[in-house]
Order: sequence, then C-alpha cells, then structure tokens
Amino acid sequence: MDDISTGALFGILAVLVLLSAFFSSSETGMMSINRYRLKHLEKEGLKSAKRVQRLLSRPDRLIGLILIGNNLVNIAASAIATIIGLRLFGDVGIAIATFLLTIVILIFAEVTPKTLAALYPEKIAFPASIFLMPLMKLFYPFVYSVNLVTNGILSLFKIEARDNEGHSLSKEELRTAVYESGKMLPKRHKEMLVGVLDLEKVTAEDIMVPRNEIIGIDINDDWKIIQKQLINAQHTRLLLYRDTIDDAVGIIHMRDALRLLSKDQFNKATLLRAVREIYYTPETTTLNMLLLNFQKAKERIGLVVDEYGDIQGLVTLEDILEEIVGDFTTNVPEELSQDIIKQQDGSILVDGTTNIRELNKEMKWKLPTEGPKTLNGLIVEYLEYIPQEKISFRLAGYPIEIVEMKDNIVKTVRVIPEFYKAPKK
Repeated sequence: MDDISTGALFGILAVLVLLSAFFSSSETGMMSINRYRLKHLEKEGLKSAKRVQRLLSRPDRLIGLILIGNNLVNIAASAIATIIGLRLFGDVGIAIATFLLTIVILIFAEVTPKTLAALYPEKIAFPASIFLMPLMKLFYPFVYSVNLVTNGILSLFKIEARDNEGHSLSKEELRTAVYESGKMLPKRHKEMLVGVLDLEKVTAEDIMVPRNEIIGIDINDDWKIIQKQLINAQHTRLLLYRDTIDDAVGIIHMRDALRLLSKDQFNKATLLRAVREIYYTPETTTLNMLLLNFQKAKERIGLVVDEYGDIQGLVTLEDILEEIVGDFTTNVPEELSQDIIKQQDGSILVDGTTNIRELNKEMKWKLPTEGPKTLNGLIVEYLEYIPQEKISFRLAGYPIEIVEMKDNIVKTVRVIPEFYKAPKK
C-alpha cells in the first residue's frame, strides 16, 4: 500500500462504497419486488424478470451472495480508510477514519440505496440481476459452504430454506389487494371482484325470495284465473303448487306455456305435463357452491328448504349474479323501492319484512347481516321481546321508531339516518 498514492486510495474507497451501495440496494430491491407482477412479467417473456425469478427461487443463496459481497467490500473499505487516516492524521486518524467511514457507509451505502430500492424495486432488481447471476457462479463454492451451515441451523427449527410458494394470498389478503389497487382498477370492477370473493360468505337463505313473496300458480284455481296469471306473468319461470307452496308441483317455463297455447292444447292436464322438476337446495348452501350446483344440474331456479325440508324461499341464478355485478335492469317492478319511502323531514319509512342485505345495498347502510335476514327479525332479536308501536331505540347506530305492528310483526319502522352514530368497537 505504500506505493499507492493517497488520491488513489480515496478513489478505491469511493469504488468500494459504491459497491456496498450496489449490494445493499440489490438486497432490498430483490426482497421488495412484487412477486405476482414478477410472475406476470416472466410469463410475458421478459429476460430480466426470468433472471430475478431464478435468483429468488433460492433466497438463501441470493442473500448469502449479497451479504458475502457486502461484507467483503465493507471490510476492504474499512482497511483503506484506516490507511488513509494514518497517513493524514497519524494514530488518531484511525478513530477519525472509523467515525467518518461509518457515516459515509450509513448514508451513501445503506439508507439512501435501500430507500431508493424500496421505492423502485423493479428498477433496481432487474439491472442488478445482470451482475448477480455471474457473481453467483463465481462465488458459488463459498456461497454453498455458507448456506450449508446456515441451512443446517434452520433445519433444527424445521425451517425449509427453499422458496416454497409461501407468498400465496389468502382470500382476505386478496380482498385487501383489490381494495388497495387504487386507480389501476375501476371502482365497478373492484366491487365485482370482491363480490366473487364474498360468494362463499353468503348463503342461499341470505338472497332468497321469502316464501310469502313467491309468485306462483295454484293449479287448483279456476282455469280462467290460471290463464290470467300466465298472461300477466312478469317472470319467465313460475312455481306451480296445489293449495299451498308446501305442495309444490314443479316449475313452468313461459316458453312452454306459449307453445301449448299456440297448439290449442292449453289446459290443466297439458300444463301439468309441461312442468319441470323442482331443484331443491338447503338454506345453508353458500352461493359459490350453489352456482356450481346450478351449473352441473343445468338449472336456473331452485327452492330453498330448511333442515326439516320445509320450503323457505326461492333462489335464482340471477340472484347469485346480482351479488357479483349488482342489480340488473328488468321490467319487474322494484318491490324494494316500494318498501322504502323517504319522508320530507329526512326520515325513511321501511317495511319490516325488507331483507337487510337488500336494505343495506339500497341505502348504503351498515345494519348487521350475520343473524336475522329481515328488519323485523333483527329488531325482535335486538329487543328480545315483541315490541309495541311508538317505541324508539338505537340499533347498530341508527335511531329507529316502530310506527306500525301487525300480527306480532313489525310492519313499519321509521329510520333517521341523519343521526346515525357508528357503534363503538
């Protein structure tokens, strides 16, 4: 070293600091890169993405290489700085060189490059992989030896050093990723993706048309009444039953009814022969499973039954799709709108039989949906008794007044959303 000038030593020291910055930024960039975007770019054929993916397939070796390189250049930089300190300041120069080098490495070789790599991991990792790949081959024996020891220590704790696809997202994490995608996904698309993820949380009971609202045809009615119902039907499929829905006969498609009418073969007997078999589903069936079952059975409509086999409601393929894409525009009257009446004073009159999920979607409210499915059921569960008219209380933060009771059922309530207060957690 005596033959090397002090200026040359400063140049060597600067190069070593830059190499330290390279290894530091490479480590952060490699570990911070988005693995899913990396896989996408790899499938697109990007060579740099393939190199990074190959390096990350064995993170133990990659980290070993980077740390070996970083430590070597830092030790060399420390030695050079010590020589420079001795030349310039004598024995006290060792302390001065140690202090100054620590500051330089901390700022220029650690914090700054690592912060930059954390902000722009792809711009750092992709170019760095060009140099890391040959360095991996060059130092492989040394890296392998170090990893052999470290992996042996990890194996004592039953930890596998290989990248074992530990980056898979859970459903909740995927839901968060969708919400945090920002402007990359339109709001409508986010809602649809979350709707698909939520299918396994929603059951047939949550979206079914309650049995008291099922529109069907009593085959025991007078034939003229049946004909009138068929002519005025606003649905493509109707339930046929005898006297009560519990004695369901089948599903009649309007297309089949029109075909019989065109052939002058329209009577009760031919109508009964044209009915299709009913598809039954338990009320606890999740929508993702129900969707698959509909697909396998080639069905679009089914009756929902409880654990005793009693009919509780009706569910259609359209009901499931609406959970994903939202309500369709149809010619069917908007029954929910008739159940929700806004008043001039800002309050809202709501029918007690209104489905809570539909009410939340229509009014952007946050009433609990884990228990009862109707507003009446939610109120009775909350109060734990059959209420009387003119009773006011706060439910899930919403001020509610019972306006009308009928047959021990909450018929109409008044909600004042302006005074809503989110419940304390």
